[in-house]
Amino acid sequence: MEVVTVAVVVFVGATLQGSIGFGMGLFAAPILILIDPRFVPAPILLSTMVLTPLLVYREHHAIDVRGIRWAMVGRLGGTAAAAGILAVVAADRLVLICGLCILAGVAMSMSGLRIAPARPSLVAAGALSGLFGTIAAVGGPPMMLLYQHASGARIRSTASGFFLIGTIISIGALWLVGRFGLYEIRLSLLMLPGVLAGYVLSGRATRYVDHGYTRPAVLALSGLTGMSVVVSQLL
Repeated sequence: MEVVTVAVVVFVGATLQGSIGFGMGLFAAPILILIDPRFVPAPILLSTMVLTPLLVYREHHAIDVRGIRWAMVGRLGGTAAAAGILAVVAADRLVLICGLCILAGVAMSMSGLRIAPARPSLVAAGALSGLFGTIAAVGGPPMMLLYQHASGARIRSTASGFFLIGTIISIGALWLVGRFGLYEIRLSLLMLPGVLAGYVLSGRATRYVDHGYTRPAVLALSGLTGMSVVVSQLL
């Protein structure tokens, strides 16, 4: 049953990621962490390394290369800060921190803030994405705040290009602090079929998936499951 649950959750997350530009970590992380805390962050990040280059290739014509460059400046700093936190935080407290990062990501996505993707905001969003993404695999919301009013193709391609490079950096940081190894690779292989199936479906779903209902539903479910993670660690 757990294997089936993982497959379904990852399939839905990958479909959302490929069709609306984010959702893999935000949707899947709070559910998978309840099955096995070691699904977060490394296996989710590693599985997205299969998904993101496919998304970049599919819509490379719309990518904002300048935006990715400045966001990566911040990503490096945010990833370094996350690695420092992971190096000193006990494993039993990491789940709580992941839950809080998930809730922070949901709050950012629901905030309604309108911030232009200028140089300072790109660096700041990149830093937050590196922090949340390396700790809890939810690096999407900070970048989505900046590009939420762009075209769908620009959002998906730019976010995917940024996540592709940023994920490689985050995986390296996780390896350095002992949070990435053979067990995490095995978990990511378990997720691979769902990722590929979600990518295939997302190509057809881009025209239909977000008519004003999908995004709120994803945020509501992510918020509830993130809250359950936090409550379970506090009780």
